[in-house]
Amino acid sequence: MLDVTVIEDPAAAAASLDPIRAQLLAELAAGPASAAMLAGKVGLPRQKVNYHLKALERHGLVELAGERRKGNVTERLMRATAASYVISPLALAAVQPDPDRFRDQLSARWLLALGARLVRDVGTLITGATKARKRLATYALDGEVRFASAADRAAFIQELTAGVGALIRKYDSPEAEGGRDHRIVVAVHPTVKPETSGAAGGAATSGAAAASDTSEGPKTSEAPSVAPSAVPELTD
Repeated sequence: MLDVTVIEDPAAAAASLDPIRAQLLAELAAGPASAAMLAGKVGLPRQKVNYHLKALERHGLVELAGERRKGNVTERLMRATAASYVISPLALAAVQPDPDRFRDQLSARWLLALGARLVRDVGTLITGATKARKRLATYALDGEVRFASAADRAAFIQELTAGVGALIRKYDSPEAEGGRDHRIVVAVHPTVKPETSGAAGGAATSGAAAASDTSEGPKTSEAPSVAPSAVPELTD
């Protein structure tokens, strides 16, 4: 079982979002089970559970783990293909976010569009690398920092932008034969605290950075860029 997999197909996404099927996926992520075993947990007849399991199996969200005899009946034991699932923006291709429509480093919605593109691109790369039976070179950095003031946060953003921009200028070799393009995403946003997970965010701030190798699997759209210019002061 994979730790996480990306759903790109619209029909598979729709299947996973059905409340009953989502519950079945959660049960099967915990371990293999038959339709009869699941029926009591989800409050449905075994035949109805079988119907939902077959739909999930068609979309590759569950798979056969084994079979067992129970009286005169052979039960199919199913399991989830992953412990968790992420729906790619490709499932809504016509309306997926496009961060190239506008560029605003201080816009939360632009950050969201970047995050959506990251999910889409990495999911596509994983699919391509899996089909090619190749390893995918990626890196991610996740951290958290508490700023004493908004001024400190603005200074941090300015230094971060200048530092990453300097590294890109130092190592970027657009004319290098056989070079590999990588996308770099750096994000800073207020930490969402568990007790306020539905709110705008907490008092602390977290940062994350990721670099992905676009040479294995399908190629993404463009080379990475980070504007080295000064960043306006962020306001609370």
